[in-house]
Amino acid sequence: MTKPRILIVEDEPFVARDIQQQLVELGYEPVADTPLGEEAISLAEQLRPDLVLMDIQLKGEMDGITAAQIIKERFDLPVVFLTAFAGEETLDRAKKSDPFGYIIKPFDERELRTVIEMALYKHQAETQLRQGREERAAILSTTLDGFWLVDMQGRILEVNEACCRMHGYTRDEMLGKPLTDFDADETASETAAGIEHIKQVGSAMLE
Repeated sequence: MTKPRILIVEDEPFVARDIQQQLVELGYEPVADTPLGEEAISLAEQLRPDLVLMDIQLKGEMDGITAAQIIKERFDLPVVFLTAFAGEETLDRAKKSDPFGYIIKPFDERELRTVIEMALYKHQAETQLRQGREERAAILSTTLDGFWLVDMQGRILEVNEACCRMHGYTRDEMLGKPLTDFDADETASETAAGIEHIKQVGSAMLE
């Protein structure tokens, strides 16, 4: 089984070594460490680790929050903050970078492992969800059949171009509207009954 690869960004060398040792003991692979936010961005691009452990206070001009924002935007890598700074202003700034975890120093191995595993799982789940949406969008945009996706109240969540052409409306005009606004063959009560049936059975087939 491949070990998750982790980049350490920490301004104190002895702390970086301690984190590296903990990661090895926990079964992870530390790929590099740096005290600089600018270098962290470069290493993230070169090494493409599975996760970045990021201190907020770093050497150089760039702090960890700015570095984390750039790494997430450019490379879509999960970042977990490891820091001794827990002030309200710092936390508010850190939240805006959408981190996958936040640990206050000092921490033990159990805390570290829990946050890392949750961050890796969350990132994997988000990646799979995004890929699924992209694949679905590609299929729906190229098929000649009309498709729509509705919520439990029968409102249209997604619709492809073929369906829009069939009904003579744009995608924006159809999104968020009740299915019955465009399907004259089905009443609101029939749509509600169909949705209730799917809830209970799990699926339904209609033509």
